[in-house]
Amino acid sequence: MIAKSDGKRGLRFAFISLHGLIRMREPELGRDADTGGQVKYVLELAAELGRRPEVEQVDVITRQIIDERVGPDYAQVEEPIGENSRIVRIPFGPKRYLKKEALWPYVDLFVDQAVTYFRRNGLPDVIHGHYADAGYAGAQLARLLHVPYVFTGHSLGRVKRERLTHGDADPQSLEKKYRFRQRIEAEELSLETASLVVASTHQEIEDQYQRYDHYAPERMEVIPPGVDLDLFRPAEPNEDFTEIRAALAPFLREPEKPIIMAMARPDERKNLGMLFRVYGESPDLQRLANLVVVMGTREDLRKFPRAQREALLEALTLIDVYDLYGKVAYPKGVNPTMGGSLFRLAAESRGMFVNPALTEPFGLTLLEAAGSGLPIVATHDGGPRDIVANCRNGVLIDPHDAGAIERAILRGLTEPDQWQEWADSGLAGARKHYSWAAHVDRYLREITETFERWQTPVLAEGGRPARRPEFERLLIADLDNTLAGDDPALHDLSEMINSSSDVGFGIVTGRRLDDARRIMKDLDLPTPDVLLTSAGTELYYGTKLTRDESWQKQMGFQWKPDEIYAALDEIQGLYRQPEAEQSKFKISYTADPEIAPKLARLRKILREKGLRVKLVLSLGIYLDAIPQRAGTGLALRHLLYKWGFSPEHVLVAGDSGNDEEMLKGRTLGVVVGNHGPELNRLKKMPRIYFAEGKHARGILEGIEYYGFMNAIRIPNDLA
Repeated sequence: MIAKSDGKRGLRFAFISLHGLIRMREPELGRDADTGGQVKYVLELAAELGRRPEVEQVDVITRQIIDERVGPDYAQVEEPIGENSRIVRIPFGPKRYLKKEALWPYVDLFVDQAVTYFRRNGLPDVIHGHYADAGYAGAQLARLLHVPYVFTGHSLGRVKRERLTHGDADPQSLEKKYRFRQRIEAEELSLETASLVVASTHQEIEDQYQRYDHYAPERMEVIPPGVDLDLFRPAEPNEDFTEIRAALAPFLREPEKPIIMAMARPDERKNLGMLFRVYGESPDLQRLANLVVVMGTREDLRKFPRAQREALLEALTLIDVYDLYGKVAYPKGVNPTMGGSLFRLAAESRGMFVNPALTEPFGLTLLEAAGSGLPIVATHDGGPRDIVANCRNGVLIDPHDAGAIERAILRGLTEPDQWQEWADSGLAGARKHYSWAAHVDRYLREITETFERWQTPVLAEGGRPARRPEFERLLIADLDNTLAGDDPALHDLSEMINSSSDVGFGIVTGRRLDDARRIMKDLDLPTPDVLLTSAGTELYYGTKLTRDESWQKQMGFQWKPDEIYAALDEIQGLYRQPEAEQSKFKISYTADPEIAPKLARLRKILREKGLRVKLVLSLGIYLDAIPQRAGTGLALRHLLYKWGFSPEHVLVAGDSGNDEEMLKGRTLGVVVGNHGPELNRLKKMPRIYFAEGKHARGILEGIEYYGFMNAIRIPNDLA
């Protein structure tokens, strides 16, 4: 895969990070819960990767935001990062900024937009998804395009949910706020799809990823992030600290004292209130040092999200309660350059850096402290374990133990030899273990070893391009219970299709080809231009029903039908359907809903057996198991990719879970009135219309709703 002297092109990477508040010029770290260490990691990894001769291009793909509240930078379509690396912003969902928890209804829209982008600009060699939402999107794209997939979770939903549900927290309120079920299922999908999972620490793999059904340590590698050692470095002789001193001057009466420094966004998990209490209750700490806490970037506290505002108000309240005026600085924010200066000033003052978080997935600020020669006191939960083990630059503490935190800080402030030993060790350890050059060396090595036997994606192969259809619009409908069921309405629909030369017609069905053709003949349906059979595992074109061999070519990846049959045969309440309902890439059962496990439990059973498979439940009783790379949604998008067809010109109609994949995204979705209950969860999704009419009458209603036969309109684009 790696480019050599034979003239082959270098690697193309697509990094996906969806929340949108990501820019190269002075990235806004700590502005909110979405702008943390992940932003720096993605940007700095892309920058270093783009410098390598074996890399042709790195695209960091994110969401375009047009919102004066966050500024014009996030509306730029492209922004350079460095050599051969750039930020690419793709519009999807509302133009305004949305926090990541509010993005979920629009992620499938992004998938379709990204497919269009890749068709115009060429397929990447590797897709790397960052965080759960981008993990889901990246997994879907990797399955569709047959491109190798890398996943980095950064923080994990199961871990966050467990920690937040301690005490008096209401699980339902937390679910509503954080959408844990959707997030965790996205993480499971990401882990199931990924051929490589990049983690920052061993604890992340052994304690956090281990909680997932698709935990596969053989596919997980610890590659610690790097730190910008040009920005985070020891102070130079006579370095000018005028700018950062000016930012702290309004707060401190004795600015010459050592600095106890903390830097984290205001969030209950960061546990900054504990640090204020420790300092406020310790006369020794107040006598020896000032406390400087950078709590994100803020312009107007009143405009902060509620959770962050409450964390900030707690800090301000504790300053008042303990009367810490003149001893505590809390500047409204520092840019990256000023941040580097603050670390160096704290080190020059022989102070300490403190991270009291309840849990810390990695702890990039701890590396920045190490690179600056500033010793640390850090939580023992998460990434700091590996950092202190490698750098030996401070002390780990229980974030709930105020006394332990105070003693650790006092030790650094009062034992100069120990302080110097920590400072020197941190400098050496940061350079040895945490440079970006070392990170990218390891990253490229793992990529090469993991994907050296990977097949060329069929959509990237040369040859004659797919013939684009002559029609401009395409109507695709499920066969059973959608087209069928209302003969007069179906007659009207057929007449409409036959009289419209610029509208193509497609049929989707879980049935095999021979059975589907029989039903189509019985219903006297128009001859389809596209026929998707066997639950999206077979794709045919035209009157001759020419099979799409490229769709079949790579579908067998990780497909183990004998093991799937064996696993499902053991489960009570599942009954294998007749042989006529089975096909090469479709395994079909009937489920007794009173006896059989729920779909989530069935997925878990197969995951625990190491089977990478997609389960589709229709009408509550029909269960299909198909390959990861199959399904109606992926098959439809494979078709649109080959034809270069716009999703906005495609209307899809269905009634059951087998249709869910194709209903989501940028196509115009219609759910007919007799739909199964499994589709109710789509009611708040954009571009999905729930018709009152049943069967073909519902399709006709959807055609009218979207103006599909005339000037297309999309009233529910941003539902």
